[in-house]
This record gives sequence, structure tokens and C-alpha cells, in this order.
Amino acid sequence: MDSFVSKIRSLDAYPKINEDFYSRTLSGGVITLASSIIMTLLFISELRLYLHAATETKLVVDTSRGETLRINFDITFPAIPCSILSVDAMDISGEQHLDIRHDIIKKRIDVLGNVIETRKEGIGSPTIDRPLQRHGGRLEHNETYCGSCYGAEGSDDHCCNTCEDVREAYRKKGWALTNPDEIDQCKREGFLEKIKEEEGEGCNMYGFLEVNKVAGNFHFAPGKSFQQSNVHVHDLLTFQKDSYNISHKINRLTYGEYFPGVVNPLDGVKWTQETPHGMYQYFIKVVPTVYTDVSGHTIQTNQFSVTEHFKGADFGRFQSIPGVFFFYDLSPIKVTFTEQHASFLHFLTNVCAIVGGVFTVSGILDSFIYHGQKAIKKKMELGKFS
Repeated sequence: MDSFVSKIRSLDAYPKINEDFYSRTLSGGVITLASSIIMTLLFISELRLYLHAATETKLVVDTSRGETLRINFDITFPAIPCSILSVDAMDISGEQHLDIRHDIIKKRIDVLGNVIETRKEGIGSPTIDRPLQRHGGRLEHNETYCGSCYGAEGSDDHCCNTCEDVREAYRKKGWALTNPDEIDQCKREGFLEKIKEEEGEGCNMYGFLEVNKVAGNFHFAPGKSFQQSNVHVHDLLTFQKDSYNISHKINRLTYGEYFPGVVNPLDGVKWTQETPHGMYQYFIKVVPTVYTDVSGHTIQTNQFSVTEHFKGADFGRFQSIPGVFFFYDLSPIKVTFTEQHASFLHFLTNVCAIVGGVFTVSGILDSFIYHGQKAIKKKMELGKFS
């Protein structure tokens, strides 16, 4: 048995030094204390890295098809009333959404930015008080109202019962409504009076658009839009104004959901118009993005970059629609962010590397100081007795 134990003892790769040969020094104690503090701090730092997820970034080709793009916006126009401001969206596939109202809220604001009224519709509903019928007479007792569309009827039984109905019928025909006071419905509803009441007000418009995931644009501009000879135009004659101030502040603009670390470059951007007429344009490059958190939850969203351009008018005449336009295009490259924890084995390896590295460096430093002190002391003793 003793011989077996002796053989095992002979395999010891870590031979021990007899305690009689130990020499404890002040410098060794200081170095040991300092190295212990350093190891503790490095261990805490490594533990934090282990507990917090790291984000891995990859670039892949975007092969998604048939998806939609959600655009969230919150924009304030301090000098354009809500009653004349509209939003349109169109894309290269030919799809158009004109004068969008669903999922959009308008807030009337005064010159100080205080909210006057929050509403979804621009003008409001009419009050029917013996209005002019389609056949020219007034509404009689028990007679169903059917207002004239003033030549813009789409069919024989088409009725325009409100000023908005007449404007919509004109829009579909590609006509401009030059004088609302000549339209019974508009006159009865006080269309121009309501616009004049909002003179000097601003508008905060917020909500979202759901569009095809292809290149396109959406824009905010005064007047009702329509197509005329395949050209997108806005009916500005209705409001009887010479110029429009399109100064604006973008409180928020995102393409998709928020995810941790995203930076939306247009949030908080403000622009003030200094010329009478013009169009402000944002050219946006949308980058599809997939964010997966440490629990495996995936967010399909987008990032974007942007450049800006102001297009003015020559000789005081409109060369383009006054408004704020957002032209967007999609990148064929998708960015993926994946959160993940480091493995415990990786953490353990790093801890061992920290302990071993600090211990080794401390040992070298301690040996250098100890032998240096010993050599100096020996030289001093030789000099004393010589």
C-alpha cells in the first residue's frame, strides 16, 4: 500500500515548497492585495457581460414578398389649418390613396401650440334645413333628400348630400371646385366660413398608413387631390388663398415598430419656410430590419436614412404642389439583430484567464521587486564593510 501511495506522490506535477523556505514581505502583501482587487473588478465586469445579452448583426438579402409597410407619423404644421390639410399616398405599382382619413387624427392648434379641437373629419356634417334638391326644388315634407352633384354624377341615382360629397364627385371627375358658395351644400354648411374661422391656426396630424412594400411616396398638402391628364394635382382654388406656409415639425416618423437601439433620424426635425411658395421633399432609404430579443421574440420592422431638399417656385408662380413630400425606396438588403447570452463555458474560460493572467503578472512583479530589493541590500552591505 505504501509503495502505491509513493508512486502516486511521484506523479505530482505541482511540487510543494517547504514552509521553512517561505519569506513573506511587505511588497508581496501590497501586490497580493492589489491583484485581489483587480481580479475582483475584472470578475464583476465579466459577470455583467455574461448576464447582459450581446447583439449579433448580420446582413442578408431581403427575399420577402407581398408584405405591407406601416408608416407611423406625428407631424405639426403651425401655419396650415386642419380643414384644408390632407394626406395622400401612392406607389410605383399604381395604387393610390387620396385624402386618407381612416386611422388619422387631426388636432387644431393655435399660434401658441395649444390644442383647440381634436377630430377625425375636416369640415363636419351638414344641417339639413329644406336644402335644394337634385331636381331644383326644395326638400318637401316626407321627401327623401337627394342633392345635386352639379354635373359630376357618376350614375343616374348618384346623390351628393354634403359639400364633401360634391368635392369627392368633382375629384373623381378631375375637376376643381372653384367657388364653393355656388354649391348649395357648401353654402348651407358654411364651408368657406369654417375655413375663414380657422385662419391663422395650425394642425397636428398623427396616425399611421398601411402601404404596399414597394417604392412610393406620401405627402401632406392643402386641398383635395385628384388626377388630371395622369398628373397628380390639388384643388387649391377652393380655398381662395395666394400662398401656403408649409413650415412643419416632425415629432415622430417610423417605418414599422420600435426596437431597442433604433435611431429615427427625422424625430424632432423642424423646418421653417422663408419663401412664399415651395415644396419640401424628404428622400428616404428604408432598410428592412429583423430584431430578435434574448427570449426569441421577433420584431419585423425597418430603419431608414434620409436626405432633404426644398423645391421653390420661379417668378412667384406655383411650379409644384405646395406641401411636404416623403419619397421612400426600399433596400434589397435586410439587417438582422439577434440578442444572445454568452455560454457558461465561455464565461468560465474568461474567469480562469483573468485569474491566471493577474496571478502570473503579479508573481512576476513580486519576484522583480523582491530580488531587486535583495540585490540593493546586498550591495549596500558590501559597501559598508569594504
